[in-house]
Amino acid sequence: MTVDEIVRRVGERSRRLASGLPVSTPPLGSDFSLNGVVPVPESWRPAAVLVPLVRRESGTTVLLTQRTDDMPSHAGQIAFPGGRQQAEDADAVATALRETEEEVGLARSFVEVIGPVDLYRTGTGYEITPIVGIVTPGFITRADPREVADVFEVPLAHFLDERNHRIDSRVWQGRERRYYAMPYGERYIWGATAGMLKNLHFVLTAGE
Repeated sequence: MTVDEIVRRVGERSRRLASGLPVSTPPLGSDFSLNGVVPVPESWRPAAVLVPLVRRESGTTVLLTQRTDDMPSHAGQIAFPGGRQQAEDADAVATALRETEEEVGLARSFVEVIGPVDLYRTGTGYEITPIVGIVTPGFITRADPREVADVFEVPLAHFLDERNHRIDSRVWQGRERRYYAMPYGERYIWGATAGMLKNLHFVLTAGE
């Protein structure tokens, strides 16, 4: 899939969501989508992540982070750069760009923001807005050692191939929880990150 096609599809989705026009329902809206009746948080804390699609000559890649093993939550997990919205952030885009710069050192001057796509709610009470951006090569990453153990890229084609999507399960807080996983080599990409990638797959391939 070309970068121009990605921009067209994501841009159209973003415009329709912003204008309140009807859109087709994405596969997942939350961590609870695969789990039937489970306790849902009473309120949601706004957060945003950047979905950085890097324009490489060999094909578009997705930039991801691996959290440090001593993080108080989601230790060692693979995630998009991002975090909780702060009072000084004008909007979700500002949150995603600020957090990305803080976590991995990716300067916003390298990011062409295409727009937000479908919200994703987590079992930890966050309502995440994924912001899709096209990243121009030439950037240098500097991982914040307090939060990020590694920064790496995965070909977007891996996530667009449904043969790489699977549903796994584990027992958490006494209940069996099911979730999407999209392993890549030794990288186990799962949970909210895989859920948002599943929704991105839907945006980029629906109608094909």
